[in-house]
Amino acid sequence: MWYHLVPMSRAKENTDAAAVRGRILTAAFEAFQERGYAATSTLEIATRARVSKRELYALVGNKQKMLIAAIGHRAKRLQAPADMPRLGDRTTLAQVLTVFGAQLVREVSDPTVVAVFRLAIAEAVHAPEVARTLDSLGRETSRAALRDIMTEARGAGLIDGRPPELAEQFGGLLWRDLMVSLLLGVAERPSARAIDARARDAVEAFLRLHPMP
Repeated sequence: MWYHLVPMSRAKENTDAAAVRGRILTAAFEAFQERGYAATSTLEIATRARVSKRELYALVGNKQKMLIAAIGHRAKRLQAPADMPRLGDRTTLAQVLTVFGAQLVREVSDPTVVAVFRLAIAEAVHAPEVARTLDSLGRETSRAALRDIMTEARGAGLIDGRPPELAEQFGGLLWRDLMVSLLLGVAERPSARAIDARARDAVEAFLRLHPMP
């Protein structure tokens, strides 16, 4: 029976490593928020996470890799759904855009994500890599997903126009001034019902602007 102990031991090691990695990323983000990205040292993060610097580098890497890991994990939720139905009619297009729009607002309006945007703005001069990482991993993920939806819709003859411009226009209708208000702290995160209504309103306005070709 001894040969069963090896995979079980490895599984436990993997679980332990994942838990420690999560603790490191949490400590890193808390430190970034409190002290700023540029002013935070890896030693401080290691101390907060109760790990050695050697373990920190082995499990996660340097500060930028910690930032990439934190943003990248959230960005996965901003992709177009893998099981997205074929866009064969305008009703299906409306449904897909409504679901994706609600998911986008729900994820990006999360206080943790808003805090990342604030961090990027605060560090724009001293650590521009924060903004670059957020833009390339976070914002571009959602933009690409919208472009893919618009490309398929145009290919099916449901709308006309350039997918990048269509995606940008839908994003503007969806967000309006909500993100600025969240960043300034003058608005609270919308409720689930308000998010769904916002997505539906954006889709209706978008489809009115782009009637069937």
